[in-house]
Amino acid sequence: MTEKQAEKIKLKIKKIKSELAADKRRWGGFYDDSRGLRYLAPQYYIKLQDWSGGLRYLNWFHKNFPDDGGFPDFLFELAIILLKSGKTKQAEQMIFRSFCSNTYIIDKFFDKALIPIEKYENSNIDIPEYLVDFKYRSNNANLSDFSCWLEEFVNSEKFKNGSQKFIEIQKLLKKEEDRELRGILLNQLRELKKEF
Repeated sequence: MTEKQAEKIKLKIKKIKSELAADKRRWGGFYDDSRGLRYLAPQYYIKLQDWSGGLRYLNWFHKNFPDDGGFPDFLFELAIILLKSGKTKQAEQMIFRSFCSNTYIIDKFFDKALIPIEKYENSNIDIPEYLVDFKYRSNNANLSDFSCWLEEFVNSEKFKNGSQKFIEIQKLLKKEEDRELRGILLNQLRELKKEF
């Protein structure tokens, strides 16, 4: 990346931050951000390989949007930033959250076939088609260390057990019509994500 390209990316980050600050002023100390600007910056930190800047952004995001579940690709980007910042445990948790948000994202990263699973899918971000424009691939030279780590992690007992349990509950939710039992299953999903 040339100096000029890096400067353009830094300007994009600055513009995002500026627009978010203006949004907060407009709403009297709160954010509306209906445009979803808060999800854009991590991709630019990754392009710049600015891991400390990305980590600061992640901390700002969690402070200002503590209940925001994020999107699968955004969570994946946060996992990259966390791992590159030496925060392995948090990167594991973020990858699991990304997987729970879209169970096909890891296969997409490793260029594997996306085979639909007959399971409960809460929205259009849960489906394989959501990942059509997903830009990260395991063969990206800048992500080689992340790719090696991710391959090892997804083959670990911890991830295998967690992901298998998640999919089993999703399959049960697909068929279950009883509201009380659905509530129990949804609560199990929340607990699984917290425990991971």
